[in-house]
Amino acid sequence: MVFDNLLSRWQLSRFPSFFDEDQNWLMMPRDISGLSISEDNKGVYVEAAVPGINPDNIEVTYNRGVLWIRAEAEEEEKDKNKKYYRKSSRSFSYRVTVPGNVDESAEPNVVCKNGVVKAIFKKTESAEPRRIAVKKG
Repeated sequence: MVFDNLLSRWQLSRFPSFFDEDQNWLMMPRDISGLSISEDNKGVYVEAAVPGINPDNIEVTYNRGVLWIRAEAEEEEKDKNKKYYRKSSRSFSYRVTVPGNVDESAEPNVVCKNGVVKAIFKKTESAEPRRIAVKKG
């Protein structure tokens, strides 16, 4: 039963294959442990959860089709009246290949709001389907 539960989670959270029967899988939002990827005719949208992290402590890089979002926070607490010292840290790291034909020359728009980093990539105009005329031969 535990194995079945883990297997069903894996099947729901895996990235689809090009061999899957559903051809519109990129149009549907995907959510994998705090990371959401969606796409429409105009762009590709990547959202990553980074709760409690100051936007100054977030690093976003994009290279060769791979988006990497890293965030880290450290908190220290010292109390002179007590003999303890508390230090905690949180970190998030998301690395994903951005699907679709994104415009490599345009810098993505990245915004952090309410603990979510959202990166918006513009698609190239050639990414939209176009009709090709058939000539008689």
